[in-house]
Amino acid sequence: MPPPDSEKLPRLSIALIPVYALIALLYGAIRYLDASPHIPIILACSAAGLIALYLGYTWKHLLDSIVKSISIALPSILILLAIGILIGVWVASGIVPLMIDYGLKLLSPTYFLVASCLICSVVSLATGSSWSTIATVGVALIGAAQGLDISLPMVAGAIVSGSYFGDKLSPLSETTNLAPAVAGSELFEHIKHMLYTTLPSMLIALTLYLVLGLYYNANGTDIEKVHALSASLHEQFNLTPLLLLAPISILVLIAFKIPALPAILAGALFGGIFGMWIQEITIGEMLTAMQYGYVSETGNAQTDQLLSRGGMSSMEYTISLVLCSMSFGGLMEGTGMLKSIVQSLLNTTHKTGRIVASTVATCIGMNIIVPDQYLSIIMPGRMYKSAFKKAKLAPKNLSRCLEDAGTLTSPLIPWNTCGAWVLGALMVDPFVYLPFAFLNLISPILSVIYGYTGWTMTPELKTDSIEEPVQ
Repeated sequence: MPPPDSEKLPRLSIALIPVYALIALLYGAIRYLDASPHIPIILACSAAGLIALYLGYTWKHLLDSIVKSISIALPSILILLAIGILIGVWVASGIVPLMIDYGLKLLSPTYFLVASCLICSVVSLATGSSWSTIATVGVALIGAAQGLDISLPMVAGAIVSGSYFGDKLSPLSETTNLAPAVAGSELFEHIKHMLYTTLPSMLIALTLYLVLGLYYNANGTDIEKVHALSASLHEQFNLTPLLLLAPISILVLIAFKIPALPAILAGALFGGIFGMWIQEITIGEMLTAMQYGYVSETGNAQTDQLLSRGGMSSMEYTISLVLCSMSFGGLMEGTGMLKSIVQSLLNTTHKTGRIVASTVATCIGMNIIVPDQYLSIIMPGRMYKSAFKKAKLAPKNLSRCLEDAGTLTSPLIPWNTCGAWVLGALMVDPFVYLPFAFLNLISPILSVIYGYTGWTMTPELKTDSIEEPVQ
């Protein structure tokens, strides 16, 4: 049977069946079975495929749709593999430990909330991982806060804000690479565009933390856990400022408009050279770090947990999740079901402000209903990509919205994978620290405000002209 007329879209009631199946399967698997989202997504793909066959599509058409969708994510997958190599090399070479140590030295007992937010920002920027930062430095800061008798929900909010600030802006972060890949924008243009919402949100958050912190007398602090972490870094690595030449090399390459993939690989190469020179690591050990990551064996549990990471193999979970999600998106798009849903959602959404507000609301809804931050980026990104294009908005506007709402609100939901992780690490319920996670609350609001005012909303094909807003 030939494929049906592409101009005739499936009824909305039929198009929503795979979506309902996806939501039910993911919610049940993650909420009640503590399972990963991969298999539920594959089962939802099966449901979408069966409905597509019922509508008259051939298996070849479905397979082509899946392959086409996955091909969109291939550049991001290559970058993720390169990032895995880079992280493994930079940890083994002492570059990440050096940046973490510099971050720890920012700790000021008098301004504990501000310092906690800044420390987590530095560590998360260096590692590209909010989860690792929260589970290591965050735990140490919570322990110090208990000794200072500072409100743990406030400290947890500052830790989450700082960790997700670094995660959101770090080119090593998985979500920072995923959002532009889904939206069709370029990595470093995406990061630069996010500064318009992220930096003001961070400045407001730091001001609020400063005001809150002034109510606490932090004299005579007990920050042994933080000092122990810093000491263990110095015992394990030769921490010299020369190591900063590797990250500086990436910044120089970026300044010369070198694409992300070769810039990251060059940074890994420089890091490997410095590691073999300064840390006296063998070539074999460096190759192992590239493939399997660095394994820390200091005896300090916090240090070992923070530094045992990286390598290409560490990206398998994320890459496989991207493949599964893009397969579902390809089936939904190739059979017209996604277009049918989008058209019903966008019937009254034509102006820039409404498009941005709808995107932000959808990302937050995905974090609540389908509790995984990756899906809160991938699914809305696929849904609203055509709407942004029709409104003549550059793809980086969409990728910014996906991060402002999808990435940043994920740790605020207790049953979301990110919220559950923070709860397990800090032992503070997300609903309790939610009012103090100022960055995560303010950034989505600013994104919507920019949408309605048109400020920083870049027109399509003018990605270098951020100053020209769309009214």
